[in-house]
Amino acid sequence: MKKSAQSFTEKVVTRFSQIQRITGFIHTTAESLLFNASVISHLAQQNFDAVLTDPMVPTGSLIARKLGLPTINLLRGIPCSMDMKSAGCPSPPSYVPRFFTKNTDKMNFKERTINTLVAFLEPLLCRLMYWHFDSLAYQFLGEEVGVAEILSESAIWLLRLDFTLEFPRPLMPNMVLVGGINCHVRNPLPEDLESWLLDGEHGFVVFTLGTMVSDLPEERTSVFLEAFRQIPQKVVWRYTGPVPDNVPENVKFMKWAPQNDLLAHPEVRAFITHAGSHGLFEGLCHAVPMVMVPLGGDQPDNAQRLASRGAGLVLDIFDITTEILLQALNEVINDTRYKENVQKLSDLHKDRLVDPLDLSVYWTEYVMRNKGAKHLKAAVHGLNWIQYYCLDVIALLATVVLVFVILTVKCFKLIFWKLSRKRKQD
Repeated sequence: MKKSAQSFTEKVVTRFSQIQRITGFIHTTAESLLFNASVISHLAQQNFDAVLTDPMVPTGSLIARKLGLPTINLLRGIPCSMDMKSAGCPSPPSYVPRFFTKNTDKMNFKERTINTLVAFLEPLLCRLMYWHFDSLAYQFLGEEVGVAEILSESAIWLLRLDFTLEFPRPLMPNMVLVGGINCHVRNPLPEDLESWLLDGEHGFVVFTLGTMVSDLPEERTSVFLEAFRQIPQKVVWRYTGPVPDNVPENVKFMKWAPQNDLLAHPEVRAFITHAGSHGLFEGLCHAVPMVMVPLGGDQPDNAQRLASRGAGLVLDIFDITTEILLQALNEVINDTRYKENVQKLSDLHKDRLVDPLDLSVYWTEYVMRNKGAKHLKAAVHGLNWIQYYCLDVIALLATVVLVFVILTVKCFKLIFWKLSRKRKQD
């Protein structure tokens, strides 16, 4: 992996072309499902009560509208903020950081400028991502309706967010935070893995880059192995590629690793992660300090949020050397501040009235029992942008003030004119 020498403009063009390829593939698969008459007919005959779907790919939302069923959305977020716009949720760019900016909620002037520009560009990104689905919606439903309008009819939004990881922001009444829904109680580890881990005296490190990255280029793998060779902890590495030569004795490759169970183990000391939301929440649940190596998507933003709270360090995959990785590992393992900070966040995250999974089940059943949740939808969906920002009211008030000022000035002029005329007569 070599560090990119692309300019900012080239990076933007590259990102947009990647999005086009991905959305093109998603559109093709969605089309094959939506226009499979036997599948749609079968679904219509099942008398379902609701549709639980991820609106990032709005196929489920289109089917729900076709079948006249209420929709429960379960998602992390849509990069162009269509979820927030469709729900009518305010997202002021002054303190709500946008995707891909790596901003916090406390921004200086430059960061707020970039954040505002990204906010202005979001409709263009949404158009790029979903114009295929807008045309698909017309073909499938036989009516002029876009994806944004369809999503605005969603009954409940189950957001895989939590304010111990996210920055505080406004929410709507039909939005429910269920971040950490994937954090389960620890299950026992396989006996051979448990005995191997307990054979060491200094605990162990968990290393995984998610399901999308199962191995690394040889030169990058050697960087990690050399760093692991120099630490006293054992390392469990989810790795499915060819096993390299000279693997240190303290490193164990696994094609599949029980990540949540490993992170819940009392002997875990650190977690090397790509900063995907599932892994971060599991690390947060079990209070494990993290070394984050974001690879793309929302991962840089996730990593920045956790690092800003002092729960871990962020490394650039292109700049990692054995020395940098070794220093980062030793710091998060031996500096007690990281453990203390992540423990505080973990305590806050788990100090809740209802478990996220139970909360998700409750609201899903709520929608099923009540055939939706229309009483939780704000009237914002019936307003145009002039009404939403009260521009007509502002124009009226400004006109009244202007007329008052003009009349007042004319009255004073008339008074002064009469007074001056009287003085001349005297």
